[in-house]
Amino acid sequence: MGRVQGKVAFITGAARGQGRSHAVRLAEEGADIIAVDLCKNVDTIGYPMATPDDLKETARLVEKLGQKVVAVEADVRERAQLQDALDRGLAELGKVDVVIAQAGIAGMKGTPPLQAWTDVIDTNLIGVINAVHVALPHLSAGASVIATGSTASFIDALPMRQVGTDPGGVAYMYAKRLLSQFMHNLAREVAPLMIRVNVVHPTNCNTDMLQSEPMYRSFRPDLPNPTRADAEPAFHVQQAMPIPYVEPVDISNAVLFLASDEARYVTGMQMRVDAGGYLKLYDFHL
Repeated sequence: MGRVQGKVAFITGAARGQGRSHAVRLAEEGADIIAVDLCKNVDTIGYPMATPDDLKETARLVEKLGQKVVAVEADVRERAQLQDALDRGLAELGKVDVVIAQAGIAGMKGTPPLQAWTDVIDTNLIGVINAVHVALPHLSAGASVIATGSTASFIDALPMRQVGTDPGGVAYMYAKRLLSQFMHNLAREVAPLMIRVNVVHPTNCNTDMLQSEPMYRSFRPDLPNPTRADAEPAFHVQQAMPIPYVEPVDISNAVLFLASDEARYVTGMQMRVDAGGYLKLYDFHL
């Protein structure tokens, strides 16, 4: 207990899934939370986004652990909205020590396709940059900046069964690759200030993004209307270990380490929590 005691974490995409898991896991270890989420649907994305009630539930879970939380609905694509959200958190909590740029969408089978491309890039890449940049002026020595990447960012192209020529799907891979490069370069710039910058790369993670109809169709393009039962056996293709996916808490445990003083000299790292997914995808291209 207490691995991030007294710290304040600014988390985007905090209403559900990995973002909620990160908020709760850090609160368990003593952090107060500034929780941000869009809480409305994106027209091009074929599965529902989190709701205002989801964000309230994240706040309730954090408060149940005895920690403070400021929960704000904001769009990571709009830097002014993120600035306002962070300012509200700073007004109540006084500082920010940890930035977790988690918000992301999957544009697989998104329509219209080119707008899906735009929405994914704006959320998964520009949204990360916006979250980091509004927080940078408030960070000091010992701060930790963490972004969520993906195993997809390590390879030139995902297997055709997953992406093919779908712009929304390709945008996901492209955005995750570029955010990884952005974070790598940022780590070099802020290291003299003793600020750390790292990326965590999950494989399939058991969230609403994975458990969605567009994702089922991406994994089982051979079926007209695949269900979870149809798709889940195909999820194994992503990992070298014989599992379909990891759980959000598996990613949160890595995030907690990077946010804590245990990782005080860990920066510029691309940390894979992927059950050997990188190994499997690397072998695909040999």
